[in-house]
Amino acid sequence: MSGRRYGLIGKNISYSFSKKYFTDKFTLGSLEDCSYENFDIQNIEEFPKIISDNPDLKGLNVTIPYKESVIPYLNKLSRNAAQIGAVNVIRFTKKGPEAGSNGTKLNLKGYNSDYYGFMKSLEPLLQPHHKKALILGTGGAAKAVSFALDKLGILYTFVTRDVKEGMIDYDRINATTFDNHQIIINCTPIGTTPNTKEFPPIPYNFFTEKHIAFDLIYNPEETQFLKKAKKKGALTKNGYEMLILQAEKAWKIWNK
Repeated sequence: MSGRRYGLIGKNISYSFSKKYFTDKFTLGSLEDCSYENFDIQNIEEFPKIISDNPDLKGLNVTIPYKESVIPYLNKLSRNAAQIGAVNVIRFTKKGPEAGSNGTKLNLKGYNSDYYGFMKSLEPLLQPHHKKALILGTGGAAKAVSFALDKLGILYTFVTRDVKEGMIDYDRINATTFDNHQIIINCTPIGTTPNTKEFPPIPYNFFTEKHIAFDLIYNPEETQFLKKAKKKGALTKNGYEMLILQAEKAWKIWNK
């Protein structure tokens, strides 16, 4: 297939937002030479084969669980991606004059547009009393979220099942934790379709109208995490706008 080819690498991604989003974008924008496809791989070791089998790829998105493990396969990282330690956008460029159809040599550079999408999505909700956040999870998405919070001047604490230094576990969350953290962000996949009855194990009765509950999940539109927080008066938002913003940023990166 010729033209400008893009795609997504991840695991079990048939329900992915990206393929539909970009396919619709190409149709609406009359970008007939552009296409987008899913590369569903069971482990990151399959990544080099995708590159060698598809020498005409112009860019990839990266999703769970490869945002961190893809890094060793890349030639370069943007400054932000290096600081975050996670990549969700890869831009392909040809290396020097020797690059050609016979074994094309490609430069793969990793970027992170997740932090930008999250930052721009959270910003309009912020009020002066929103000073500290709890980040549920410690994966690639959580790293992007913490980077965005740094830029917004908001302090944060990571919550994890396997406690490491400077983090707390779920059992330690109580009324005082909620008093001190006015933004609770779910960066785990808990509650994603088809497991829509699941939710992170936090004491939801401590949410108030002073809290923001932000879930990076967009499918379902309203997770149990958001429903339970909303019942207590919290302001809630899902990850849909964040996804659109990071996708548009990815498009700019690929085409700069």
